[in-house]
Amino acid sequence: MAQNDLDQRHLETLDRDLNRFSALEQATAYASRPMMGLGVSLVFILLAGLVAFYLFGQTGNTLVVVIAAGFGAYMALNIGANDVANNMGPAVGANALTMGGAIAIAAVFESAGAMLAGGDVVSTIAKGIIAPQSMQTASIFIWAMLAALLSAALWVNLATWVGAPVSTTHSVVGGVMGAGIAAAGFAAVNWPTMYKIAASWVISPVLGGVIAALFLWFIKNRIVYRDDKISAARVWVPVLVGIMGGAFSVYLALKGLKKIMKIDFSSALMIGLGLGVIIWLVMIPVVRKQAEGLENRNKSLKKLFGIPLVVSAALLSFAHGANDVANAVGPLAAIVQASASGGFADAVSIPLWVMAIGALGISFGLFLFGPKLIRMVGGQITKLNPMRAYCVALSAAITVIVASWLGLPVSSTHIAVGGVFGVGFFREWDSQRRMKRARMTVPQAVEQPKEERRRRKLVRRSHFLTIIAAWVITVPAAATISMLIFWIISSYMGGAS
Repeated sequence: MAQNDLDQRHLETLDRDLNRFSALEQATAYASRPMMGLGVSLVFILLAGLVAFYLFGQTGNTLVVVIAAGFGAYMALNIGANDVANNMGPAVGANALTMGGAIAIAAVFESAGAMLAGGDVVSTIAKGIIAPQSMQTASIFIWAMLAALLSAALWVNLATWVGAPVSTTHSVVGGVMGAGIAAAGFAAVNWPTMYKIAASWVISPVLGGVIAALFLWFIKNRIVYRDDKISAARVWVPVLVGIMGGAFSVYLALKGLKKIMKIDFSSALMIGLGLGVIIWLVMIPVVRKQAEGLENRNKSLKKLFGIPLVVSAALLSFAHGANDVANAVGPLAAIVQASASGGFADAVSIPLWVMAIGALGISFGLFLFGPKLIRMVGGQITKLNPMRAYCVALSAAITVIVASWLGLPVSSTHIAVGGVFGVGFFREWDSQRRMKRARMTVPQAVEQPKEERRRRKLVRRSHFLTIIAAWVITVPAAATISMLIFWIISSYMGGAS
C-alpha cells in the first residue's frame, strides 16, 4: 500500500514537471515569435538585394540599386503589416473570416492585384510631388529617392508599432517632399498637389464615415427594426448585395484594371449598373433559400451578410494591390531607371522584379506582422458585426468612386478606418436617440448615472485620438525624417566622391 502511494506521488510530481516544461515551451514559442518575424524579414530584405544585384547587372551604380531594393523590400513589409489591415480588419472583427483565412485571402489577392493589374507607370514621381527637373544631377535625384523610400518605411513601421493605421501613400508622398526640399529647396515641391493631399486627410475619412453611417441607418430602419426581420431581409439584402457588386465593379474598373484596359468614368458606371442589376436578380433566390428556417432575430441576419463581406474583403485587397503598391515601389523604380540610363525627368516604368518585391513583401509583412493592426481595425475601435462591416466595405468602394468623379485624391486607409469610425459614432447616436425616446415614452424611467453614460461610448476614444494624430502628422513626419536621411546620405556620398 505504501509502495502504491509512493508511486502515485512520483507520478503526480512527474506530471507537474511535464506541465512546467510544456508551459516553458509555450512561453518560449510566444517570446520567440517576434524574433522569427524579424529573422524572416531580414532574409527577405537580403534576398531582394541579391535579386537586384543579379538582374540589374554589375555597373557603377549596382550597390545603390541593391541598397534601394533592400529599402523597397522593407517598405513592402511595412505595407503588409499596416495598410492591408484596413481591408481585412472589418471582416475579421465581424467573425466572417478567421485571422488565418483573412491573411491567406489578402496575400493571394494583394499579390494578384500588384502583379496582374498594378500600374506600370508612375508619372514623374509620386504623382508629381516634386519636379525632377529641379534636381541638379542624377546622383542627387537617386539620393533623394533613397531618402524618401527609407523615411516612408520607417514612419509606417513606427505607426504599426504604436497601433495606428496610416496611409502608406501619404508616407511616400511626405518622404518625397522632404527629400525634394532638402535637395532643391521649397520651390521644387508642387504645392497645389500637396494642398489637395492635405485636404484628403479630412475628405477621405469624413466621406467614408458618412457613407458607412448612411448604409447602417438604412439597414437598421429597413431590416433590423422591423417586426418581421427575415421577410424584410428577403427584400433588401439582394438589393444591398447588388449595390455592393455594382460599386465594386466600378471601383475595380477605375482603380484595379487600368493596366489591362483603359475605362473612362461613364463607361465604368454603366458596367457597374449592369452588373449590379444582374447580381441583384441572382441573389433574390439565393437569399430566399438562405433565409429558410431562420429565427426572427438579429443574430439570424448576420448569416445573410457573411459571404458578401468575404468577397468584398478579397476585392478590396485586389484593388489595393493594383493601386497602392506601385506608389510604394515608385521611388525604387525611379532609382533603377536613373541608375540604368542616367535620366530622371521622364515617367518611370516599373520593372517586373520590382513589382514582385512589392507583392511578396506585402504578403510576408501581412503574415508576420499584420494581425496586430487587423485586430485594431476589426475590433478595438468599435464592435463590428457582419452588417456593420458590410457598410464599411461598401463605403470604401463608393467613396473612391465619388472621389474619382470629383477629381479628389483620397487614401484607402483613411476611407476604411473612417468607415469604422462612422459606424461606431452612428451607433452611439442611435443608441442615445432610442434611450431618449424611451424616457419620453416612460417618464418615470430613471436617468442613467454619468458613469453608465460614459460606458455607452461605442467608439474607443483613445484609439480615435491616436489614429487622427498619426494621420495629421504622417506627411510632415515622413518629410522630416526624409530630410535628415538625405542630408546624411549627401554628406557621406559627397565626401566619398
